[in-house]
Amino acid sequence: MAQWTSAVGAAQLARLLGSQAERPAGPGTRRPPAYRALADGVRLLVLEGRVPVAARLPAERELALALSVSRTTVAAAYEALRAEGFLESRRGAGSWTAVPPGNPVPARGLEPLPPEALGSVIDLGCAALPAPEPWLTRAVQGALEELPPYAHTHGDYPAGLPALRATIADRYTARGIPTMPEQIMVTTGAMGAIDAICHLFGGRGERIAVESPSYANILQLMREAGARLVPVAMAGGLGGWEPERWRQVLREAAPRLAYVVADFHNPTGALAGEDQRRRLVEAARSAGTVLVADETMSELLLDEDLAMPPAMCAFDPGGSTVVTVGSASKAFWAGMRIGWVRAAPDVIRSLVAARAYADMGTPVLEQLAVNWLFGTGGWERAVALRRAQARENRDALVTAVRRELPEWEFEVPRGGLTLWVRTGGLSGSRLAEAGERVGVRVPSGPRFGVDGAFEGYVRLPFTVGGAVAEEAALRLAAAARLVESGGVGGAEAPRTFVA
Repeated sequence: MAQWTSAVGAAQLARLLGSQAERPAGPGTRRPPAYRALADGVRLLVLEGRVPVAARLPAERELALALSVSRTTVAAAYEALRAEGFLESRRGAGSWTAVPPGNPVPARGLEPLPPEALGSVIDLGCAALPAPEPWLTRAVQGALEELPPYAHTHGDYPAGLPALRATIADRYTARGIPTMPEQIMVTTGAMGAIDAICHLFGGRGERIAVESPSYANILQLMREAGARLVPVAMAGGLGGWEPERWRQVLREAAPRLAYVVADFHNPTGALAGEDQRRRLVEAARSAGTVLVADETMSELLLDEDLAMPPAMCAFDPGGSTVVTVGSASKAFWAGMRIGWVRAAPDVIRSLVAARAYADMGTPVLEQLAVNWLFGTGGWERAVALRRAQARENRDALVTAVRRELPEWEFEVPRGGLTLWVRTGGLSGSRLAEAGERVGVRVPSGPRFGVDGAFEGYVRLPFTVGGAVAEEAALRLAAAARLVESGGVGGAEAPRTFVA
């Protein structure tokens, strides 16, 4: 019986290997043999999680053709990986990826570190902050006071508590976007909302247009749903969205869905302007594409002099083209798994009907807590605390990184929780691996791209400040020195393979 659970095609593996940045060899240094470079590249993809464990690799002849190298080179690379514990093989079943005994299985998303690891490792992988107390405690206490009437019911509200749906609708109306409760569905976080939308509109094999780069966990969710991702390049720096490029992709690829984070984009921090938003909606409407607007970062405005543009759904108030996703998890606390969808009533009815086969509904107590925050002014006061903390962390991290790593390039976003950093020609994947060794966890750029793009980037969230931010920058600098010295993945960086 085969031990592999998925497969990586030769062309796909060649693209992933081709995305790995090649570091120029210094004077007098020797390049590794081709088989060693190939083995190092595959090992790095496994450690990074971009090739999953237990994934069947292409046959030697197929990969040799895709990489334009000899079959002997591939055979030697596979043998080296087997000797190191990163590959297992069985006659008649092929070869599949593995991790050596004692090594942790790499995560494919951006899961937070377990609590027991936080004392020794600085976690820059998860863009989430501690709860803004005392507002979490007050919200739960307020929810408990409101709970008794609901305890006498079945407790299942697939569309969400009527009171919270009405409150969220009123908040959109107050923003100048008339909204009825029938246009709202409460979900288990933004991920639950987007998962439901993908299953309704983006069945297996359907195309979904996504920003390139985009939020790693959403990209992985879409892949696992069987979607075919169509990347649309973002402009450099904080330039963000180029509507004409989107119009062309939507017209030519005809994706069923498009996913955008127009408010302090994750990972770049870009903010779409009013004209960009209007033209994106027009392009989606013209192409017959449903545009999913992720607003989870929309309230994390860090520069007080910045005027926010209208919401994406302001250009489609009926919700027939724009399906909006909101959440309490980023603006308030990641442990408050309350999200929502705003769309046309018929879309909401379809989402609610499909939910019976997923999670049935969202916890009542947490919905009551969020409704208490919205109804008492606690939300605004908690978000003000969150903004102040994120602003302080941003400024501390920017200062520390500029001091310790002056060759790294980035633009400082005016909101959100993330800094998108070009690493001065170093491999982001190797920096992530080296970071594990020196006690700082950082996600590499390729996690946020499609098929290995953005190898020369890392994402740094505004989750640490003060002395911890300074120590994080020192550890990142140590990781960079380790990569530069060839101390990660052998004496040299792997060759760049081009499919």
